[in-house]
Amino acid sequence: MFTIITGAQFGDEGKGKIVDLISDKYDLVVRFQGGDNAGHTVKVGDTTYKLHLIPSGFLLDSRVLIGPGTVLNPQSLAQEIEMLAKGGIHIGPDKLGIDAKTSIIMPYHIELDGLKESSRAEKIGTTKKGIGFAYIDKVARDEIRLADLTDEGKFRARLEELATQKENMIRELGGDPSVVLDNKYIDLYIKLGQMFAPYMTDVSFEINKALEEGKNVLAEGAQGTHLDVIHGTQKFVTSSSTIAGSACANLGVGPTKVDNVLGIVKAYITRVGEGPLPTELKDDIGKQLQQVGREFGTTTGRVRRCGWFDLPILKKAVYLNGYTELALTKLDVLSNIHPLKVCVGYELKGKFIEYPPELTTDLGMCVPVYEELTGWSEDLTHVRQFSDLPDATRRYVSYLEEKIGVQIKYISVGPGREQTFTK
Repeated sequence: MFTIITGAQFGDEGKGKIVDLISDKYDLVVRFQGGDNAGHTVKVGDTTYKLHLIPSGFLLDSRVLIGPGTVLNPQSLAQEIEMLAKGGIHIGPDKLGIDAKTSIIMPYHIELDGLKESSRAEKIGTTKKGIGFAYIDKVARDEIRLADLTDEGKFRARLEELATQKENMIRELGGDPSVVLDNKYIDLYIKLGQMFAPYMTDVSFEINKALEEGKNVLAEGAQGTHLDVIHGTQKFVTSSSTIAGSACANLGVGPTKVDNVLGIVKAYITRVGEGPLPTELKDDIGKQLQQVGREFGTTTGRVRRCGWFDLPILKKAVYLNGYTELALTKLDVLSNIHPLKVCVGYELKGKFIEYPPELTTDLGMCVPVYEELTGWSEDLTHVRQFSDLPDATRRYVSYLEEKIGVQIKYISVGPGREQTFTK
């Protein structure tokens, strides 16, 4: 069985929690795009793990893989492995595999990212971790791959080949080009290459071989649908394709192998950084959602903008991903809000529409049209099955399920593994 899991909104929907919950059913858990600009939090008992690269299935028996569609900062990965080791979790080559073709984020990518964002009149809200510039090099065929990094001779030769180009780019943006050939970084990256050489693998082969043998594979995406570099709210998007079809292309698995596409969606909506968010709440309810939902970015610590549930945004996510089922997270955060509102469409230039306009500028002008639902005051964090939810909560879930047209299979009422159950 091959399952793809993606975020249905703007990221931060709780994918890591759901992957952790279901990964015991999968032999392989694979990351298919993004870099350490993504963040996922997994809580088990009293221990919380905040990760950026290692797929969430590392806690169970699954083998976890980082696919060639990702961009990898080896310093960040080494820090994650060290952090987990301190917690008694060993992530060796038997547990983690990294594709040989994975692009490496270099110090000059990070320098360029920061310089470019600073120079923009209208900020994108990048994490300044070099993700976009690493993807530029991938497309331009100017990348350094993991296979290069693990061979000192190849690495030094490739770096010398690219140095003048990168120095000129940094210089043009007003930065210090010495970072490109800084011996401190070169020596560090050579050591990291030696460290990760045993982890190198062919991810496409591993996945296809596993499927051929009847094993189960879970492909895990980063960020969310509407941050997709093509279909998201350009230019306020990430640098990779975040939708389900990207998993096949980035991992080297044919689309006929896909059995299931699981979308993760919050019971409200959040967004980090810039870009339109039609249902954004800048009032006390928005502050309540931020505080109760602990809406702070895993990677940046930035406060997430919060708003009412947006059905048009979800409808587009369903079309883009082809979801077969959904997981609804953070339902508990909506307690003590009366009434609840759900956006069912927008008013744009005097017309009512039920689907998001294609252009970002138009989405920014959309005025949400709401339907109201009865709220509830009960604490949901101790609920462990759907039938024990308050009547108003079950009506809210059923309302969303009917409007979206996709089955809600999982419901989460807190960060703990035990706080997620099937509907």
